[in-house]
Amino acid sequence: MQTKKTLITTALTGLFAMQHLAALAQPAEEPSFQHEKCYGVAKAGKNDCAARGHSCQAQARDDGDGQEWIYVPAGTCERLVDGSLTAKR
Repeated sequence: MQTKKTLITTALTGLFAMQHLAALAQPAEEPSFQHEKCYGVAKAGKNDCAARGHSCQAQARDDGDGQEWIYVPAGTCERLVDGSLTAKR
């Protein structure tokens, strides 16, 4: 009986953990202001979406990765150091 209870508890815990991770693993919501995607300026863990084998926000591994992007106000990106409107290799 104890084994069955442990198995059910473990399964439910895993289910709740997966739901929590799925909720975190979403692209950033598009901002309401005039914006553009700016590549090469995101800090590690602060990107808004997709690059280098992942598809979600907050998964950048390195600062300034040329394939990670964040939303910035329109006309701002190219004025930032290392900012680019297109992904860099």
